[in-house]
Amino acid sequence: MPNQVRAVLFDRDGTLCVDVPYNGDPDRVEPVATAPAALWRLRAAGVATAVVSNQSGIGRGLVTGRQVDAVNRRLDALLGGLGPILVCPHAPDAGCPCRKPAPALLLAAADRLGVHPGSCAFVGDIGSDMAAAAAAAMRGVLVPTPVTRAVEVAAAVEVAPDLLTAVDRLLGDDPATRVARVGPAARSGRS
Repeated sequence: MPNQVRAVLFDRDGTLCVDVPYNGDPDRVEPVATAPAALWRLRAAGVATAVVSNQSGIGRGLVTGRQVDAVNRRLDALLGGLGPILVCPHAPDAGCPCRKPAPALLLAAADRLGVHPGSCAFVGDIGSDMAAAAAAAMRGVLVPTPVTRAVEVAAAVEVAPDLLTAVDRLLGDDPATRVARVGPAARSGRS
């Protein structure tokens, strides 16, 4: 397929895991409900994954880089391997090129995966995620949460109600066939 997605990049907080502001505690990491099934589907399809996350708590002095790394390791362990995890540690006013909505980290993730950016998709929960996807020439899918503003939902090119639906769309699958294709843990509600 000419438009086949070869890699899916994810925002971390609010997208792969429940958003705990400035979380530095691995014990507080909780994957979103459909994350295990969504990642299982991508692995089964041979699609690479990575995480791209703004972690301004480091630049603000609220968490350390080691704490963020520990949270990332815990999420990686809970979800069975996420691929490269790239983090912008800067505060919003630092003017760095790696903070979303700038595309630098998304492009770096595609490079680390050995995939052309145009063959990647980026899934996130806020408007800056979608702006970063557009700036990197990637397909963006917004999965809104209670903190996603209505204006961000209205501006998004593509919106999915949950992570599994977003992945199904990226893989070009009909949601009606999803139950037959997801792993046993997803069907039973266990993760």
